[in-house]
Amino acid sequence: MSSYAFSITIPGANFDDVLARTRAALLAEGFGVPTEMDTQAIFKAKLGKDSVRRVILGACLPDVAFEAMALEPDVSVLLPCNVVVREQTHAVEVTAVNPRALFTLTERLDPAHAAEVKAKLQAALDRI
Repeated sequence: MSSYAFSITIPGANFDDVLARTRAALLAEGFGVPTEMDTQAIFKAKLGKDSVRRVILGACLPDVAFEAMALEPDVSVLLPCNVVVREQTHAVEVTAVNPRALFTLTERLDPAHAAEVKAKLQAALDRI
């Protein structure tokens, strides 16, 4: 796995079940999910092309996002933290962005915020 993401793979899982469990796990860790993008539907509608089932959930910890944007307004281009549920052959993978990688792009943010968000994202993945 890359330095900018971490993931879990659930063999034999049902995509819709894992997607629902991922939403619930994020909510249980305090995240809101203000954005959601179904790439399979978008690619089919806009390009006429088939692709694997993939849903990108935009996860946000409001208190951390508020503080981060107060310190560095342009950090909003890096938000929310994306969590991807992707169908694989005989498995479903859930991948989350590593906020520590995102925060290296900024100058004024507290690395402790990135550590907090990463810990909560990891806890959410552990709940699935």
